[in-house]
Amino acid sequence: MPVKTTYKENIAIALNSIKGNRLRTALTALIIAIGIMALVGILTAIEGIKQQTTEAFAGLGANSFTIENQGSDLGFGNGGHRKIFPPITYEQATRFKETFKLPALVSVNLDLSGTAVVKYGNKKSNPNISYTGTNENYLMTSGYKLASGRNFSSAELDQAQSVVIVGDEIKKRFFKTVDPVNQSIFIGNNRFRIIGVFATKGSSNIGPGDRNCIIPVLRAKQIDTVSNPSFTISIMANSPTAVNATIDEATSLFRNVRDLRVSNDNNFNINRSDSIEKQLSGQIQGMTIGGMAIAFITLIGASIGLMNIMLVSVTERTREIGVRKAIGATPAIIRKQFLIEAIVICLIGGILGVFFGILIGNLIVLLTKGSFVIPWLWIVVALIVCTVIGLLSGFYPAKKASKLDPVEALRYE
Repeated sequence: MPVKTTYKENIAIALNSIKGNRLRTALTALIIAIGIMALVGILTAIEGIKQQTTEAFAGLGANSFTIENQGSDLGFGNGGHRKIFPPITYEQATRFKETFKLPALVSVNLDLSGTAVVKYGNKKSNPNISYTGTNENYLMTSGYKLASGRNFSSAELDQAQSVVIVGDEIKKRFFKTVDPVNQSIFIGNNRFRIIGVFATKGSSNIGPGDRNCIIPVLRAKQIDTVSNPSFTISIMANSPTAVNATIDEATSLFRNVRDLRVSNDNNFNINRSDSIEKQLSGQIQGMTIGGMAIAFITLIGASIGLMNIMLVSVTERTREIGVRKAIGATPAIIRKQFLIEAIVICLIGGILGVFFGILIGNLIVLLTKGSFVIPWLWIVVALIVCTVIGLLSGFYPAKKASKLDPVEALRYE
């Protein structure tokens, strides 16, 4: 019971001291709040970006991979350079598709533009539309679904007909009150009839997302302005456990398609759908470590500032300490009083820092079209860090206060 009473008294004294020195408390709490805001803000933004990345790759599945003439790495390291191999021709891509016998879906793709303009009547889109030629398997290999309409038919693919499946953003921009299916649009200078509309992929997407238009791959080959374009081949195995075997078989077959001898290295790249996610995860992990380092450096400065202010507080309250000791307060009680005061100030600053950190972090996430995130783990970590900072920063001033001689303290000033 006496122990509980002592803690209650120390907390009451600490709170009274905080109330009596509002300006000093506000400045001290602000120092801590800035440090915690940096920690929580950076980590909230990173957590939101990580969640956005995970959602973006979830639709692709872990059982897809792509054969292409250059790596799809993110350009980190190696001076940002990527190895480029000879183009994959339409004949090579179609030969591979026709001769690949494992149970898997294969799509042959040709990227025409990422800055195409779509026109309907007297309206036109911004130059940010992705324009790709592909086949009937694109929906599955790329993680898309149809909201309305249908997929390409065999006749449309074989005859290179001018039909298109459009993204949800195009539907919202041009066909708010009209069914887009069977309507005609221009992509660049070419006219296409809409046969389907993709379901929205939402704001958390990587790549074209809802700004995607796909046409039959043979039609894309006819209208492509590049003299020697390179096609990509996307393969989706029937299960994640079959991916490695499917990759081995695809590599062997495509070496034959490219007429490579046993002594020759591969002159093409195979990239798994989860490889970019792993690269991103590695970069995000590095960003997390960097963000924590910056935040902790800020907190070190904040703890030094808190210790300095607490030492000033001890000096200002020397007479008060002398009075408390004269009426029976032990050094342990004095020490606990100042430690509790430091912790309370830190927690006030910490709560403010957490609030503004979440606010700023989520503002960054929302600007990147992510969703609101509350990083509960980092909130708990931030409050624990506040308590530790309070203990470490308040220990020396508290110890100094507890060792003051009561007689000298009473004679102070």
